[in-house]
Amino acid sequence: MTGTPSASADASRTAVWTRRTALVALILAALNLRPAVTSIGPVLEEIRDGLGMSATVAGLLTSMPAVCFALVGFAAPRLARRFGHEAVVACGALAIAAGLAVRPLAADSAQFVALSALALAGIAVVNVLLPVVVKQRFPDRVGTMTGLYSMVLNAGASTAAAVTVPLAREFGADWRVGLGAWALLAASAVPPWLLLAHKSASANAKRDSEADPKPDAEAPARIRPVRSPTAWALAVYFGLQATAAYVVIGWLPQIFRDAGLSADTAGLLFAVTSVLGIPLSFALTALAGRLRHQSGIAVTIGLFGLAGYAGLWAAPDAAPWVWACLLGVGNCSFPLALTMIGLRGRDSAAVARLSGFAQSTGYLLSVPGPVLVGVLYDHSGGWRWPLVFLAVLMVPQLVAGHFAGRDRRID
Repeated sequence: MTGTPSASADASRTAVWTRRTALVALILAALNLRPAVTSIGPVLEEIRDGLGMSATVAGLLTSMPAVCFALVGFAAPRLARRFGHEAVVACGALAIAAGLAVRPLAADSAQFVALSALALAGIAVVNVLLPVVVKQRFPDRVGTMTGLYSMVLNAGASTAAAVTVPLAREFGADWRVGLGAWALLAASAVPPWLLLAHKSASANAKRDSEADPKPDAEAPARIRPVRSPTAWALAVYFGLQATAAYVVIGWLPQIFRDAGLSADTAGLLFAVTSVLGIPLSFALTALAGRLRHQSGIAVTIGLFGLAGYAGLWAAPDAAPWVWACLLGVGNCSFPLALTMIGLRGRDSAAVARLSGFAQSTGYLLSVPGPVLVGVLYDHSGGWRWPLVFLAVLMVPQLVAGHFAGRDRRID
């Protein structure tokens, strides 16, 4: 009996250490989920000039994240079941760092697009599995923790958007240096996830050695989100908000530059759309986590985005800071979608499958959008028709958000 208090104290200290490490790992992973993408927009014109990239190929480039997130995201739950969530996230973080380091060495457009895929594949894995880690490590604080890492995600996105141009200027206006510098930040996310993966592997090995094997009849039934209307509503909502988000990420700075604003101002305006998400993501997801229904929040956010498109369509240079703020509120549909994924699943296994289905299917649905925007811009010579296209897409997003926000559970 004398060893029992000591063992209990050790277990308590281990639990505290693991929880704190998980929090640090979550924050660092979220911080690196967008610089690979948002650092491109402010220097897209320089990239196109340097690599001879057409507007259509640039539109393809803005669709690349969605393609990678869709294709790799489908595999993330399967990889996690085999190797463990933390180990797969650690590999994803390593891929992000490697991709960001290699991409600036591209000699032409094709290489640049191809080399971007490595970092984007890593982001895809982390995207899908972070909601699972939140559900697993912080089951009683899903809304708050999702809001926290969404807030950090937006901080990383806005920092990359605002700093890439000045950083490139410090090194002789070299856009390659401005993009490649983000590899250093990405590398910082790898160690804590390796620690968590090692700890989880040790704990699983100990548990397996102590537990009695269960007969196959006791294995849980596989969850099939494809049969759930709620899962499809989440997938459609996620896909349409992703379409809007990647058009904004890829093209908003160019919209402002075409309206006569400087590259620095365009970068800052784009950064505003992400900066607003820092406090709003935390507040909205914390609120959403306490509500049984999130439909009203989803619809309200969409209306803000619709107003932003209308302003850009009517007069992009008349009140650019207002349009950027409206779009910033509209972009909060992303953390809301992540929160709803965590809330719709009853446990971490359900969330893993739901997250993989909703995000991968959603990103697959979003692939054509940015390309079509590039094609419309090429053929019309302006942004009025692309903005009409985005406004039309907002209607089904509002409908899907209403159904995804209803109080339903995926068993």
